[in-house]
Amino acid sequence: MKVILHYIKPFIPRMSVGISIKFIGAVMELLLPWILSYLIDDIVPLRDIGLILLWGGAMVLAAVAALVTNIVANRMAAWVAQHTTQALRHDLFEKISYLSCSHIDSYTIPSLESRLTSDTYNVHQMIGMIQRMGVRAPILLVGGILITLTLDPVLTLVLVCTLPFLGVLVFSVSKRGIPLYVDLQKGVDTMVRTVRETISGIRVIKALSKTDYEREHFAQVNGELVRREKKAGITMALTNPMMNLFLNVGLTLVIVVGAFRVNAGVSSAGNIIAFLSYFTIILNAMMAVTRIFVMCSKGIASGSRIQEVLETPEDLHVTPQQPEESPYHIVFDHVTFSYNHTEPNVEDISFRLKPGETLGVIGATGCGKSTLMALLMRLYDADAGLIQIGGRNITSIPLEELHRKFGVVFQNDVVFADSIYENIDFGRHLPPQEIEKAARCAQALEFISALPDGFGHMLTSKGTNLSGGQKQRVLVARALAGSPEILILDDSSSALDYKTDAALRKALREEYQGITTIIIAQRVSSILHADHILVLEEGKELGYGTHQELLRSCPVYQDIAHSQMGYSQDGALEAREKEVV
Repeated sequence: MKVILHYIKPFIPRMSVGISIKFIGAVMELLLPWILSYLIDDIVPLRDIGLILLWGGAMVLAAVAALVTNIVANRMAAWVAQHTTQALRHDLFEKISYLSCSHIDSYTIPSLESRLTSDTYNVHQMIGMIQRMGVRAPILLVGGILITLTLDPVLTLVLVCTLPFLGVLVFSVSKRGIPLYVDLQKGVDTMVRTVRETISGIRVIKALSKTDYEREHFAQVNGELVRREKKAGITMALTNPMMNLFLNVGLTLVIVVGAFRVNAGVSSAGNIIAFLSYFTIILNAMMAVTRIFVMCSKGIASGSRIQEVLETPEDLHVTPQQPEESPYHIVFDHVTFSYNHTEPNVEDISFRLKPGETLGVIGATGCGKSTLMALLMRLYDADAGLIQIGGRNITSIPLEELHRKFGVVFQNDVVFADSIYENIDFGRHLPPQEIEKAARCAQALEFISALPDGFGHMLTSKGTNLSGGQKQRVLVARALAGSPEILILDDSSSALDYKTDAALRKALREEYQGITTIIIAQRVSSILHADHILVLEEGKELGYGTHQELLRSCPVYQDIAHSQMGYSQDGALEAREKEVV
C-alpha cells in the first residue's frame, strides 16, 4: 500500500477537487427522499399546485445536480487512476529493465510480466473505485443513517442493529481475501509462463506431435488457476448474500415496526416512504462498500507484489578502484561462479588477452562458455577471482559505461519487429556508412541489397521472415555497428555455411583489427585462427593455447578437431582444412 500512496501523492490536489464534487453529488442524492417526504407530508395536504411544482422542480434540480457532479467526478477519478498507473507502470518497467540477471532469475520473467500487466491493472481499478465509490458510498451510508434519525429514531435503531453484523462480516471476509488474491496472482504467473513456453516452442511441439501433451499440461495449469480464482471469488462473494440477508431482515423489521407506528399515529406515511428510500440508498451503499473491499483486496495484494520489485536492492554495486597499468585488455584471474551458489558452473578460469587479440572458446553444451561472457559483461558477479578490462576491475566501472564497450551476439538473441536498418542501428543513431560497413563485414549486405526495400525491409518479431543464417548475419552487423572495444560472438555462426563463416572471419581480421574478439563456437573452423583458444568441460579449463598447441597437448580438442575437420592425432592437416581456409 505504501508504494500506491507514493504514486498517488502528486495527484492529491486533483483528487481533492474530485472528492469535493463527489461529496456535493452524494448530498444531492440524500436530499431527494427528504424533499419527497416533505412534499407528501407538508405540501400535498395544502393543495397548492404552485408549491407542489416548486418542490417538484427542486427534486429535478437535485437529481440533475447529482447526475452532473457524479459524471464530472468519475471522469476526474478515471484521469487520476490512469496517470497514477501510467507512472507506476513506467517506473516498474524501468526497474525491471535494470534488474540484475540474478534478480530476474529469482522473480522469473512470467512473474515480472504479470506484475507489469495484471497487477498494475488491479491497482488501477482500485484507485479508480476508491475515488468513485470510496467517497460516495460512506457519505450515502452515514448520511442516510443520520437523516433517518431525524425522521424516525426508533426505526433507525432497528436499522443500526444490523450494522455490527455487517462490519464483522466485511472484516472477516476481507482478512481472508487478501492472501487468496496473492495466491491467485501466483497462479497467473504460472499461466503466463506456460503460455510463453508453448508459444515460443510451437514449432517444436508441432514437429514432435506433442500438441495433445501440451494441451493436457495447459489444462492442468488452467484448472489450478480456476480453482484458486474460484476459491477467492467464493470467499469474497459471501459478502453479497450475507449482507442482503442482514439488510433485508432489517428492512422487514422496519416495515413491520413502521406499520405499527403509523397505525398508532406516532409516524407519518411520508416518513415511512422516505425511510424506505433511504434504506434502499443505505443498502446500495453497503453493497458498494463490499465491492470496494473486494477490489481493495486485489489491489493491495497486487500492490505488495509491485512494491517487492520496486524495492529490490541493487546487488551490482560499483566500487571505485584505482586502475592498474596493464598490457592486457581483458584479464580473467582464477574466476569461479555458481548460479545457485552451491556447485560451481565455472571454476578457476584464467586467461589474458591483449588489445586486438581473438579468443576462441569451445566445449560441450552446458560447459560454461556463455557464463564466462555473462561474467565479463557483469550480468552476474563472480563468486571468486578477478575480472579486469583495461586494467580496471569491472566492479569499478559504471554499468552503462561498461556495457558500451561491448558489441555482442547472444546465443539466443532477438530480432525486433522493425526495419533491418533500425535493428542494426538499435537506437544508437549511427551514421549510415557505419551501418553499411557493419552489414558488409557481417556478410549481410548481399541479401539485404536483394530485398525490395533494402535496409528498410520490415522484419517480424524474432525475425521469422528471415532464414537462420540471414538472422545471424543481421545480429552480427548490429554487434559490429559502432565499432565496440570488445566483440563477443556467442555461437553466432552456427547457421552459416563454411564459406560464409570463413568470409566473416576474414572481414573481421581486415576491417575491425583493433577490436578484442571473443568467439564462442561449436565448430573448430570458427576459431581455427584465433590467437588463443580456451577448451572447457563441465566448467573447468581443459586446455589453453593456439590451435596447433592444443592439437598436440589437449586430447579433448584433438577429438573435436578430428571429428569435425579430419585432423589426425599428430596434428597433420587433411583436405578439409584447405577447403575451410
